[in-house]
Amino acid sequence: MSKEVLQELSKLLPAGRLLTAAAALSPYQSDALTAFKAKPLAVALPESAGEVIETVRWCAKHQIPFVARGSGTSLSGGSLPIDGGLVIGLNRLNRILKLDPKERVAVVEPGVVNLDVSKAAAPFGLYYAPDPSSQPVSTIGGNLAFNSGGAHCLKYGMTSNHVLGAKVVLPTGEVVELGGESLENTGPDWLGLFVGSEGLMGVALEIKLRLLPKPEKYHTVLAAYDSLEKAGSAVAMVVASGLLPGAMEIMDSLAIEAAEAAVQAGYPQDAKALLIVELEGETLEVEAEARHLSEVIEASRAYKVQIARNEAERAKIWKGRKAAFSAVGRLSPDYIVQDGVVPRSKLGQALSEIEKLSLRYGLRVANVFHAGDGNLHPLILYDGRVPGELERGEELAGEILKLCVALGGSITGEHGVGMEKKRYLPAMFAEADIELMRKIRQSVDPHELSNRGKMFPGGEAEALVRQGLHPLEKRGVISRE
Repeated sequence: MSKEVLQELSKLLPAGRLLTAAAALSPYQSDALTAFKAKPLAVALPESAGEVIETVRWCAKHQIPFVARGSGTSLSGGSLPIDGGLVIGLNRLNRILKLDPKERVAVVEPGVVNLDVSKAAAPFGLYYAPDPSSQPVSTIGGNLAFNSGGAHCLKYGMTSNHVLGAKVVLPTGEVVELGGESLENTGPDWLGLFVGSEGLMGVALEIKLRLLPKPEKYHTVLAAYDSLEKAGSAVAMVVASGLLPGAMEIMDSLAIEAAEAAVQAGYPQDAKALLIVELEGETLEVEAEARHLSEVIEASRAYKVQIARNEAERAKIWKGRKAAFSAVGRLSPDYIVQDGVVPRSKLGQALSEIEKLSLRYGLRVANVFHAGDGNLHPLILYDGRVPGELERGEELAGEILKLCVALGGSITGEHGVGMEKKRYLPAMFAEADIELMRKIRQSVDPHELSNRGKMFPGGEAEALVRQGLHPLEKRGVISRE
């Protein structure tokens, strides 16, 4: 690329907000999946929707591929930069533009942190329901791109169930309004197509969110089991009972050990598995459901049951669960966070098979997952300094994904396909289906400028192709930063 072309971009952004120096680009070379690494041409840091639009139009004019990035918490390589392309950092677009407690909506910029929406809505007795474990740092734009869920998605659904509309700049530079005032709109569901598209269809500039009233009462139960299968079976029993908890989460012994060491949540140290079940709603309703839940938990053969007596005890239980991902770093120098889905009725079988796979590959697996919707998050522990362990870990991760599909599930629940899982997309979809998806994408982005190389099999990031590396078979690009 000529210096003149890059200088043209520099005229769109004030000094200091177009990064080109190697040291300044280094933090953007990876996202939370640090086994992938690519060097961008530059990083643009716009502070307004207008600057984002002009930057995307510059990319369209000069055919420069780009990726929009928030906090970089993607665990599938979804915000990995395109080698020689542009990173558009959206963290400075972090304003809540409107909060209407009467209509129960908030209009936010893409760089607003998830948890900050609930903090702003709290004085009005409202909150934003999707609560991924990364909610203290992940941004709404990223949540939108990957259709994030969280612990309470069983009752309240995913991000797609809480987004009413979005103002978007398409990869061609055209600005469009998607969605409307409610979740029920007429005509083609363009917003539904955009949410969860992993950045392949443009950049969200403004997002209209649905807010919910805070529950009047919570009832949080921590049940300990002497086997992971019993905990998995307990989930099926709760669902079969007719109860609809706000959340159901499971942690195995390794995850318990890590979380307890990190935050001292008070978990039983001898448990093979913990089940967290939380009921929420109006007081009379929750009290009646709590009696029913108590009977189900007793029948599930839990050997110890702990009920949060106040908000402090509830917060302590959830602190351990929310800290589990990062806490596993205490047990292993490296680990892969996998993300697949199985039917709830197959949870016990899935966990049993994962345990067998762990023994076969000689790698420990810590299980932390959203049991309510069958969204597994196996954490595969390995040491990248040991030759072959990363490759063995990736192979184990792939076996878990194939297991999920074989049991009638999916290769992703909320982390997305990104770079990590596109090899496994054909396990779920026929070639004709994938080609149709690609054509839909190309109808919006003919030159595949927006997040090029992600999601679809083939078309690996340029840097990986040049080095002759398959992103899942020969990753000689490990970053331990």
